[in-house]
Amino acid sequence: MAGARLRTPPRDPRPVGLRRRRPLHVGPPVPRSAEDALMPTPSFTRAKWSIAALFCFLGFQYGTWVSRLPALKTRLDLGAGEVGLLLMACGAGAAAAFPLVAVLMRRLGARTLSLASALALIVVLAALSVVPNYPLALLAVCADGVAVGCLNVAMNAQGAALESTYDRTAMSQLHATFSAGLLTAALLTSGVTSLTQSVPAHFTVAGAVLLLLLVCARRGLLPDAPAPDATPEKRRARHWTLPSGLTLLMGCAMTFGTITEGAMNDWSTLYLKDTVKASSTVAPLGIAVVSATMLLARACADRWRDRWGDGPVVRAGSALAAVGLGLALLTGGVPATLLGFACVGLGAAAITPCVYVAAAERGSDALSLVAAMGTVGLLAGPALIGFVATAGGLTLGMAVVAASALAVTATAIWIPWNIRWSPEPQVSTLPSMTDDDRKGSAA
Repeated sequence: MAGARLRTPPRDPRPVGLRRRRPLHVGPPVPRSAEDALMPTPSFTRAKWSIAALFCFLGFQYGTWVSRLPALKTRLDLGAGEVGLLLMACGAGAAAAFPLVAVLMRRLGARTLSLASALALIVVLAALSVVPNYPLALLAVCADGVAVGCLNVAMNAQGAALESTYDRTAMSQLHATFSAGLLTAALLTSGVTSLTQSVPAHFTVAGAVLLLLLVCARRGLLPDAPAPDATPEKRRARHWTLPSGLTLLMGCAMTFGTITEGAMNDWSTLYLKDTVKASSTVAPLGIAVVSATMLLARACADRWRDRWGDGPVVRAGSALAAVGLGLALLTGGVPATLLGFACVGLGAAAITPCVYVAAAERGSDALSLVAAMGTVGLLAGPALIGFVATAGGLTLGMAVVAASALAVTATAIWIPWNIRWSPEPQVSTLPSMTDDDRKGSAA
């Protein structure tokens, strides 16, 4: 048809094959505050570094007071059992905070809750430096656990929202900054104690660092988005709904993953010294190998997630941890054991970041429950290994760690992980042109 023009449909600006994920709601089910409404959404880089500051904050705060346990033990005249109970009180507070965290996430949102809980952790650190007796120390440490539980859920919700908003992976690198915070706290403790043994002086310096991290994090956090509209019946049901089987499955994966991670941190040195008969200078290398490989793997894991997806990374990583540690236990010897420990650090690095992202996709309640179950695993893991080692030896106890990693592989098969790239080719919607159409168009 002479002079006819073909109308071309508008192009989709998104990259070919990219499947946009459902936006995450991590805020309260109310309209945004005036401050959030005026606050522009930060760039990906700024938001990423702000959220990373929160992860570093939590690692630094925890590493600071734990590194001064010997000084607290001496000042309060505590026994080994009382110190163990002090550590247990922190974890118990974090695990018991689940109902409170779920409510606060719905009412305040991830941004507000993360800032409030971070301020509470600074106050708790100051209180720990001056507590006069053991009961008050227990109360302060329990409060620390509650604040840790709140910040843990809120900052992981921010990290998951960052990935969802910008369609880019970042969670593994965020978790790497937590490890960097622990390392920085240890270095600061070493430097301060070389000058003074005063715990208040040390915690004052640490509090200033924490305030600086909090200021750096504040302006770049993602604003709390309003929740989608819901009927009053759905709002009431949301407060009473039991966790789904899928949420519990994610919680089990998180529990087994934290058992693997926590037990290696607590028992690797003893296994090298008592079972493998390594020297006193070599035995501490166990935790160093696990920590270094995990930090390195978390720095690279987001690239693996982009290339292969969360599910394959978790399944392959947990299988590597299980097989590597199992072979090390069967082979024996220092080189094989250190290689097996490296497999655990490398393989377990991406488990918790990926599970946090998957749980956040199902809402703040699911994220809170999964985080609480992870805390239980972190607490129960070392104690479970101790009970098994008492009954059947430390080799059998470490075999439980390998079995936990294998359990992550089994549970990861059934978890619906995020899909970022769609394999379906893009089909052109342009109508086919006949010979007459081509001649008419040319005319």
